[in-house]
Amino acid sequence: MRRKIDLDKPVGKMTRIEDFLPSPEELVIPQETVKVTLSLSKASVEFFKNQAKRNHAPYQKMIRQLIDRYALHYSQR
Repeated sequence: MRRKIDLDKPVGKMTRIEDFLPSPEELVIPQETVKVTLSLSKASVEFFKNQAKRNHAPYQKMIRQLIDRYALHYSQR
């Protein structure tokens, strides 16, 4: 009779490895930001809020990244 292999358990000899992941503080890349007052259409804000909810992200950050990418694209021309 063959032994069943439990797929939830590791197979073979295990070895400890060094922790190579950066700390949470190292993952956050600080960016210099400037606060502005900006009037957007209600439809645009609702769109970003819905997308942010679906992607579990802050909607303001999504808008900021969109503007940053737009500026980067047109500043390289």
